Amino acid sequence: MKKQFFIFMGIFLFLAIGMHITEWFSHPVEHLLALPSAGAYGLGMLHPLIFTLLAYFIFILVSFIGRMIQKTFSK
Repeated sequence: MKKQFFIFMGIFLFLAIGMHITEWFSHPVEHLLALPSAGAYGLGMLHPLIFTLLAYFIFILVSFIGRMIQKTFSK
């Protein structure tokens, strides 16, 4: 469970820094304070969580498919 949490947080940080790198380096506090009024695709302040969950589910799906392929060919 701890491993999955760190994977989730890694995806979150990767997406947050990747999408908003200039804001994080120029004015990070103001960027965080503006989160409640964010208008990302109509999702508002929940957009970081929703996008991270989508990326995490894709990661889990690819991981599951990889394990199934590995299991099939290891027999």
